[in-house]
Amino acid sequence: STRETELSSKQQKVNSSTLAIARHMSAPGIRIRGATVSGEGLALAGVTIEQDAAYWEWHITKPGDTPPDEDNDDDDYDEEIHAVKFGVSTKKDKAFYRALKSAADSGTDESTPMEDGTALMRPIPQLRDGDTIGIAVQHSDLPMVQFLLNGEPLHEIAINRFRGAVYPSIYLPGGNGDGQGGVSENTKGGGGGGG
Repeated sequence: STRETELSSKQQKVNSSTLAIARHMSAPGIRIRGATVSGEGLALAGVTIEQDAAYWEWHITKPGDTPPDEDNDDDDYDEEIHAVKFGVSTKKDKAFYRALKSAADSGTDESTPMEDGTALMRPIPQLRDGDTIGIAVQHSDLPMVQFLLNGEPLHEIAINRFRGAVYPSIYLPGGNGDGQGGVSENTKGGGGGGG
């Protein structure tokens, strides 16, 4: 299955522009066509979050989306494995993705979020067409990443205490059977990154 992601930025008092997904920091399974990203794996924007506070939203588009099956007994674990992950990630390079592939190819791939680049990201299962995921990052005495679904805070998945430069990121899982979808991103408030 294929998911598509579109990344665009709208900073306060600045004309709308496009934040590009960085090919050199994204997984080999990510395909970039202009502002659209598809495929599977980790995709990072090419700009770090340098402000004290930043906020951006991902707008979900899932063509042909159908209402959830109320009789579906899938457990939460399966839903989280196949859920898109949102948040931030530290800088990645081709050597990082080669090491991940090597571990997977050797059969020793029991990667944890810390090892696969998603430690500062959280899965949000059962997204519907039209949903909005908000990400608020705060660099302060207690750095944190907060998540909102359609404006409602998801306190239980907030991330506290991280260090270093981080990049707006999304993780598109493979083999989830959801067909095509899209996500467009807009920054507000402190903006998404620095120069």
